Amino acid sequence: MTLVVLFSAPYMLPRRHHFQPLLESYNLEVLPVPVEERLSEEQLLAYAGQYDGTICGDDRYTARILEACAPRLKVISKWGSGVDSIDQEAATRLGIQVCRTPNAFTLPVADTVLGYMLAFARRQPWMDRAMKAGRWEKIPGRSLSECVLGVVGVGNIGKAVIRRARAFGMRILGNDIVEIAPDFLAENQVEMTTLKDLLERSDFVSLNCDLNPTSYHLINEQTLRWMKPTAVLINAARGAVVDEPALVRALQSGQIGGAALDVFEDEPLPLDSPLLTMDQVMLAPHNANSSPSAWERVHRNTLRNLLQGLGIPCEDLEERYRHFTQSK
Repeated sequence: MTLVVLFSAPYMLPRRHHFQPLLESYNLEVLPVPVEERLSEEQLLAYAGQYDGTICGDDRYTARILEACAPRLKVISKWGSGVDSIDQEAATRLGIQVCRTPNAFTLPVADTVLGYMLAFARRQPWMDRAMKAGRWEKIPGRSLSECVLGVVGVGNIGKAVIRRARAFGMRILGNDIVEIAPDFLAENQVEMTTLKDLLERSDFVSLNCDLNPTSYHLINEQTLRWMKPTAVLINAARGAVVDEPALVRALQSGQIGGAALDVFEDEPLPLDSPLLTMDQVMLAPHNANSSPSAWERVHRNTLRNLLQGLGIPCEDLEERYRHFTQSK
């Protein structure tokens, strides 16, 4: 029987004309599914039992979906590193492999965080808007060396953010649920502290933690009260780390100074979201991972994970990848 692959990774779909022939060269049948950001539980249910493996983005593989897809579904090859949209306990119970690319986008995400801090500190977007509106306004800014950065989640991305911030002379506070290597902390002069203390002292708070039961709505009505009224919250992690309605209220009341958000609880961000009308907020469409070289790495690894999960030898994947992706 021909093995079928559900193909729904948004970053790979635009190049389906390359990837579909590549997969077909391994005698796989490809079932492409148009997707804007992710497939919902109901959308996935329509394909349950029809495929043996999938290349996906943040599709909602709940226990209900996994049970409907089993026993045929053997492997979920996730494009990228985050797998919080997949019920891994159910996948393990059902014998479904879940594969990803760890540490996939550390550098572009860290660059994004630093870009947000520079924008808020130096006020370039606001001065640009004023100038183009015909106003000559010298909007006060500050140097990053005058600021304290709080990093929540000192993993690969958090460490990369810290290294960049140190180059600008920032004071660094860190918070994590796991112990961080003492040599890294000493080398980068990071003070590990409680979440409350970090939020109370930081001018910028960068969320770089995974989404898990300990981080869900970590930033909420209570923790937002701990932040300075001038502080800026930056979320390039996962949308659900922040209680979005609570953040909206904190921004509307002036409880915090601003926010830079690349991720949201509901994606795409609904067009009626109050965040879209706030001058003190910078928004992006879950695009902090933008990096052609990183994308290529993840494309190849996602394909490899799928093939290996289906038990298909793929020692020649690099050669086939070059052949199909460089063809017109």
